[in-house]
Amino acid sequence: MSAPVTADTNQHYDLDPEIFGQFLDPLRKYSSALYENDTDTLELAQRNKLRFVARRLGIQGGEQLLDIGCGWGSLILFMAQEYGCDTLGVSPAPRQHEYIATQALARGVERQVRTRVGHFEEMELPAKSQDAVTMLGSIVHMPDLDRVFIEARAVLRRGGSLYVSESCFRNAAARRAFDERAGTEFVRNDIFGWGSLRPLSELVTAAEDAGFSITSVDDLTDQYRRTIEDWIANVDVAADLIDAHRPGLAAQLRHYLEVANAGWGYTTKHYALGCRKAR
Repeated sequence: MSAPVTADTNQHYDLDPEIFGQFLDPLRKYSSALYENDTDTLELAQRNKLRFVARRLGIQGGEQLLDIGCGWGSLILFMAQEYGCDTLGVSPAPRQHEYIATQALARGVERQVRTRVGHFEEMELPAKSQDAVTMLGSIVHMPDLDRVFIEARAVLRRGGSLYVSESCFRNAAARRAFDERAGTEFVRNDIFGWGSLRPLSELVTAAEDAGFSITSVDDLTDQYRRTIEDWIANVDVAADLIDAHRPGLAAQLRHYLEVANAGWGYTTKHYALGCRKAR
């Protein structure tokens, strides 16, 4: 039996927002960065990644953009500031919305940045209202892939683009072998709530079945490995500050990040999938 659409996926994100500020970059982007040079800092690499997403989407400026699983708002705030996009972020975690509203006001883009609390699959959004849709590390929490891709396509205008980046099992055999291991269960249940890694082939199939054309596939595995290494280093530096929120939290975060980083290239990969609503 598949997990319900409303499965808890936000206990991690209901932590004090300041905890994330202590080990993420200043934008608080909680997904893979993109290091263009050996000397790139985490902050620069995360900005590189956001510009990469804009390129994959074909953003020129002023588009309507929906970010599903918007986290702490890094993408929607960036797209509003850098490209003048009108953005909508969706997340089930109330604390994220409070933080994003504060940041939008501080950056002068409060008219261009909106958010809605809840699960995308349960929302009624206007059809053909968006030029671009993004899901950075959020589709892992969505049980019904077919429904997600169908509804994402429905909100896109003709010619609109979808960008999905996600950690995936290297292949179906790896999923069968490792899906129920203790490490997988720790990340799934102790950190985020329900979640399921899938092979890339399942994402591609769901996208194509929904009517998308595949425009790009990028392997960002090495990029995510380096990103997590930077996060772990930041957790170590800020351990006392993190533990001030809850004793032992720094060690838990470090364990989660080490588990997430352990299988890159062996059991898991990290891909970026570009899609287009061609007709």
